[in-house]
Amino acid sequence: QVQLVESGGGLVQAGGSLRLSCAASGSISSINAMGWYRQVPGKQRELVAVITSGGHTNYADSVKGRFTISRDNGKNTADLQMNSLKPEDTGVYYCNANVFRSVYLSPADYWGQGTQVTVSS
Repeated sequence: QVQLVESGGGLVQAGGSLRLSCAASGSISSINAMGWYRQVPGKQRELVAVITSGGHTNYADSVKGRFTISRDNGKNTADLQMNSLKPEDTGVYYCNANVFRSVYLSPADYWGQGTQVTVSS
């Protein structure tokens, strides 16, 4: 099995910063993309940022210029640095990883348990 563990959420004032971390462990051969998603009550989970194994990144328009995703392929970790936070960034942030458990298996998506980020105005 594969486990994703997130850390780093919390309460911060508008304009502040937080850093989220995600660590993948378990039966992992390699990881394709790793990403961060956000969900608020009553809405679908949405992509915030994603990074490929080669380091290519993609961001939601709402966070471009403020958030930076990075990863350490050797440690199977991905971080999300969030600066200039706004109240609308509030939500539960989930880490996602597209994982090859074996060279003989197709990749599968795994999710963390989520970490709450609250930005007060």
